[in-house]
Parts: sequence; structure tokens; C-alpha cells
Amino acid sequence: MDAIDVLVLLEVEGLQDVEGFEKLVKRKSFKAVEGEKHVYTSISTTTLITTKTFILQIFKEALEKAGFESAKLVFLLNETPYTPYIYDKTTKDFELSEDK
Repeated sequence: MDAIDVLVLLEVEGLQDVEGFEKLVKRKSFKAVEGEKHVYTSISTTTLITTKTFILQIFKEALEKAGFESAKLVFLLNETPYTPYIYDKTTKDFELSEDK
């Protein structure tokens, strides 16, 4: 299986523990893009579905541990953009955004 290039763009308000957040995503193989705020890159060797699920889970976990007000996430897999996700504090999970 070919490797998948991953690019994650996170728009977050009120992130309380930036250092803790960065450490967790780095530990899970995401590297911060130098000069960009909350933009991360990685390589995946699993399927697109598994990669998407992994991204959502890791960023959910990191945000919950760090504390935040609101978050929106979009990612590109092999340069193909996916529908944005918004973190819903009532369901405690990322939900597909109505915005394209």
C-alpha cells in the first residue's frame, strides 16, 4: 500500500495548554509545520478510512486534555481536501461541518 501524505489544519479558540497539546500530537507522529499556527503533517501507511479515524481521534484526545473553547479541523489526504469537522462539546466528538 502506498503511503498517504497527511496535512491537518486546526482552527482552535481558547487553547489552554498549548505545550501539552503539541507534545501529544507530536508523540502520535504529527509534526508541526514550521511558521504555521496549528498546521500539522504526517505520513500514513493505512487505508484512507483508518487514517481519517486516527486523525479525528488524536486531535479530539489532544484538545480534551489541553482544554479549549472551540475547534474546527480540516485535513488533506494526498492533497485531497475532506469536509471540515467541528468539535461539538455536547457530543464530545468531531461532527461534519455544514460549511464546505
